[in-house]
Amino acid sequence: MSSESSPKAKEWDVVIAPRVKAVDLDLRSVWRYRDLIWMFFKRDFITFYKQTILGPLWYLIQPTLTALTYFVIFGKIANISTDGLPPFVFYMSGIVLWTYFAACLTNNAEVFSKNAQLFGKVYFPRLVVPISVVMSGMVAFAIQFALLLVVTIGFLLAGTELRLLWMALPLVLLLVLYVACLGIGVGLVVSALTVRFRDLAFATGFVTQLWMFASPVVYPYSQIPEKYRVFFHFNPMTAPIESLRALMFGTDGISISIWLSNIIITLVLLILGLVLFTRAESNAMDTV
Repeated sequence: MSSESSPKAKEWDVVIAPRVKAVDLDLRSVWRYRDLIWMFFKRDFITFYKQTILGPLWYLIQPTLTALTYFVIFGKIANISTDGLPPFVFYMSGIVLWTYFAACLTNNAEVFSKNAQLFGKVYFPRLVVPISVVMSGMVAFAIQFALLLVVTIGFLLAGTELRLLWMALPLVLLLVLYVACLGIGVGLVVSALTVRFRDLAFATGFVTQLWMFASPVVYPYSQIPEKYRVFFHFNPMTAPIESLRALMFGTDGISISIWLSNIIITLVLLILGLVLFTRAESNAMDTV
């Protein structure tokens, strides 16, 4: 009997079959493609500023210029309180964490449309791409967080009444993981809905900007009137931004009730995003 007709020759490495379950995340397949995640991660990080003059320096320029703008508008003109922190440090601490969340959201909101040609030619778990986006965003956050530390140390050396809680800095990683889960969850929800409603792709940037002003980025939670504070229980970015300042500079922080409500909302958005994304990927290439 020839080798071609032997049972061993007919074995396949991967068999693509119709899904029986309504939702099948198949996280084991995602783990098997971890090398591809690493490849996409390097692609995103290397090519993002390719053919630019300043290159990765934009990671430092963007938060600096944004913090300076907020310092002039909200600190000098509007004279909004910053809970005793130097205004520039206050704004930059909010910007660094918000920028990471916004990057996870917006870059994952158009996963299907931006990768349509690749998805139409090669099979791999589609969750590989959103995960790589979150990882590449973490590098940008690390660079900008290092800038925040340098700025903070500069204010300390200048004799400003500011304290830096070094022992609490490792806990910032937990906040980053929380924001990553929130960003990928909302991004997957938007990307799944964008398959049917293309208008969402145009509205994402605008809504993200409005969301930022509804979060304590340019103002502290302590300045919010008591009758409006209940709405911030439903904003899952309230707790991490305020907690970052509390961990680093010893500000008042946020109540446990807000943290619990924020965590529940984030978990719901993450699960909903995974479910909708998994359902949408089966026919996304037919409609994108």
